[in-house]
Amino acid sequence: MGSHHLRHDTTCENCGHTVEIAYCSNCGQKNVETRQSFGHLVSHFAEDLTHYDAAFWKTIKYLLFRPGRLTVEYLSGHRQRYVPPVKLYIFISFLAFLIPALLPDVGDGITVSVNNSHAQDEKEEETADLELDVRESVWFGDFMTRDDGQFEIRNPLQYNRVSEMDSVEILKPEKFRLGETERGMAKKIIALYQHNTPVQVAEKFIDSFIHNVPKAIFLYMPFFGFWLWLLHGKRRWLFFDHGIFTLHYFALLLLCSLFISLAVYATIYSRSELLGLIMLIIISVLCLYAIFYFFRAHRRMYKESLVVNFTKSLLLFIVNIVSMAIWGIIVALYTYHNIH
Repeated sequence: MGSHHLRHDTTCENCGHTVEIAYCSNCGQKNVETRQSFGHLVSHFAEDLTHYDAAFWKTIKYLLFRPGRLTVEYLSGHRQRYVPPVKLYIFISFLAFLIPALLPDVGDGITVSVNNSHAQDEKEEETADLELDVRESVWFGDFMTRDDGQFEIRNPLQYNRVSEMDSVEILKPEKFRLGETERGMAKKIIALYQHNTPVQVAEKFIDSFIHNVPKAIFLYMPFFGFWLWLLHGKRRWLFFDHGIFTLHYFALLLLCSLFISLAVYATIYSRSELLGLIMLIIISVLCLYAIFYFFRAHRRMYKESLVVNFTKSLLLFIVNIVSMAIWGIIVALYTYHNIH
């Protein structure tokens, strides 16, 4: 915007502070005329777009190919030339979960001509077999099955109704009865499978779990930052510093997951063995790169010796793998418990 668009009145329209040149020193708003021509609107849009585009692509370049550099630059005070970490994470997270959801179903373009009645019979038979497998599965009721030669607590899926389970529970010796937690889980399982088939339960669980993944990742990031804070000097590094490192690394992980999702989709959709092999190599490289990225970014960020950096990075990597596995189980249990 040229200087001829500046207002002659030096009183800021936003906060009432006196503007010395162009920008208000109190709130930062530029002292320009609020009513402008359409040509000025177009030029203003192009200017903002070009600036954002330059900052965005520079940020992405550093994020992808210069591990740790973006974090170091941001903490050094060079912030105007890059997209802020929180905005960057939110934008990449939005793309990482939106784009795979917008891709058409791989089965949409595949047409198979079969006898309808025969296909229906096979589908019903598969559903019945699956339901039998689930009801006899030890996995679903293993934590509620005890057998010491005197009494056996049955798998909850073998009950058809909650009342049936309650009537059996009354007959059991007290030491063999289900605890409060086990009984609550059993009631949920029985009620769920009473109104849904195993296939429907699986579909609802997968949909709900995928819906909870973005929130689960966001909620885990403070734990990731906490492990960093725990292993580094408290005088030199603030939790804020570890938080910026965490935002940048998780943004990188989301980008890698987006590329992996696209590679998997391309493999399934094309059904080409050669393309499948190429995509498998790409996926493997992306996974290895995400691991290498953490080690390299950690060293560039915290500037420790090679041995110390490797030791801390390896410890952090193992701790976070275990923590994320536990967190994933918690999210899965939460998801299952909230299926309607």
